[in-house]
Amino acid sequence: MERFEQPPEDLFGMDPQEAKAYIAAHLASLKLTEKKRAELEADLAKWTGRIELARNKGAEDLALEAEKVAERLRADLAKLQAEAAELRSQIDIMQRQLPALKARERTVDPDLLEQELLMAAGRMPGDEAAAETERNLAKLEKEAQANAALEALKARLVGKADTAGVADSSSHFDGGGQADSGADTANAGHRDSSGGDTGNFADQEVTP
Repeated sequence: MERFEQPPEDLFGMDPQEAKAYIAAHLASLKLTEKKRAELEADLAKWTGRIELARNKGAEDLALEAEKVAERLRADLAKLQAEAAELRSQIDIMQRQLPALKARERTVDPDLLEQELLMAAGRMPGDEAAAETERNLAKLEKEAQANAALEALKARLVGKADTAGVADSSSHFDGGGQADSGADTANAGHRDSSGGDTGNFADQEVTP
């Protein structure tokens, strides 16, 4: 498949400032070409005069050598003239495109420009919106997972606090029961001791 190349005089994709700089470069090339063309024309005129001079003097051999030089100068001059003509044509075409570029810059549609850039990058319009939606959904999913993990942590902490409270209550009740039992045992012992003394006293009174 043959590769498409943009013509040198096509300013598509440039803004007015870039286009002006591009045209200025072509103008500089044209000026240099015109300078070389003028120098070749002067050289050709000089060697043409030498040819006539040599023939007038009867020096045909010199005239032939001068004719060879003049022929080369004519060939070089023809190339420069063709180059200059092509440059002038390209510059004329580019200068006629400048008003359209300026108008396009003033009325550029951002949405259309974005679509053109996406298509140039190998993507279709809407792909970027779909990618943005996917990023937003992924963000929401990540936030939901983080919230769920936080709630689970809170639930574990609350469960540990409830378990610790139950353990404290059981310890309190067990200690109180043991204290009450000890008190009851001490009271019973006291009563037995009192009863024993009373019995002995009664026996002493009854004996004659």
